[in-house]
Amino acid sequence: MNGLGGLNKSPAGVVIGLVQLGLPTVRTAKDLAAQTARIVELVGKARRNMPGMDLVVFPEYALHGLSMDTAPEIMCRMDGPEVAAFREACRKHAIWGCFSIMEHNPDGNPWNTGIVIDDTGEVALYYRKLHPWVPVEPWEPGNLGIPVIDGPRGVKLALIICHDGMFPEMAHEAAYKGAELMLRTAGYTAPIRKAWRFTNQSNAFCNLMATASVCMCGSDGTFDSMGEAMVCNFDGTIIAHGKTGRVDEIITAEIRPDLIREARTLWGVENNIYQFGHRGYVAVKDGAQDCPYTYMHDLVAGKYRLPWEESVGVTDGTTCGFPAPTRIYKPTEN
Repeated sequence: MNGLGGLNKSPAGVVIGLVQLGLPTVRTAKDLAAQTARIVELVGKARRNMPGMDLVVFPEYALHGLSMDTAPEIMCRMDGPEVAAFREACRKHAIWGCFSIMEHNPDGNPWNTGIVIDDTGEVALYYRKLHPWVPVEPWEPGNLGIPVIDGPRGVKLALIICHDGMFPEMAHEAAYKGAELMLRTAGYTAPIRKAWRFTNQSNAFCNLMATASVCMCGSDGTFDSMGEAMVCNFDGTIIAHGKTGRVDEIITAEIRPDLIREARTLWGVENNIYQFGHRGYVAVKDGAQDCPYTYMHDLVAGKYRLPWEESVGVTDGTTCGFPAPTRIYKPTEN
């Protein structure tokens, strides 16, 4: 299935490279420019490393590091020099790329943004992290949903970021919209290692899709990121895994969208992405298609509330040094 990490590429395969990028320290605009150049350099390394690679993926925080600094002088814009450099690198090396930026927001805190750029240098996917890692991260909640695009070699592609992957609904939404491959970029550190592994696997199996996930790697002198690049097959098995934590290593794997499509259309047992909305189709024609889940109804009605809500002790970022917010979120902001 994996063709020796993509060395023996199938005509139907998509070869992915996951960059376990060394964790940077970025405090100034000069630092930001230097890190941009480093990422561009590694796009070239990815192409030279494997001429058949279709997509190179950089982790969350690849450009900014893990400081959570929201200083305006190091925030990015979609029409800024950092994105322009990434676009030119993908065009020059004829490769798709996935990148992370902290995006300036004129009306509030910056967004934690992921973009996928195609092999002609055009931005094909634009996503803002829906679930910032509270209480640690100060980013504005994303407001662009989960876009799904036609990615390299026609694979249906989605992107989520780090903490997003701890919510099964995120992967289900991506698959429901057609994703055959879900990328997950992250800056996670070692305490999350086990949860990272089993959620990447469960997100794949529960939705019959491939997942390709990568964290930052190494230390900046304060934080230690774990690398842990993983590619999981649609049956949940791990087909590539960067266990060694080597900084700047590119973990490669080939996925087969044709086999994902076959499973989604031909599987009976455990075709969960279909069966979720067709409960008990052996007993009733086409299965029950109602919504028996209280939390879904409550969320839509704006009254999501846990039975132990009053006992939750951490409900803002003050424990991590951020002031308690007073601004109410407006879902229509963009």
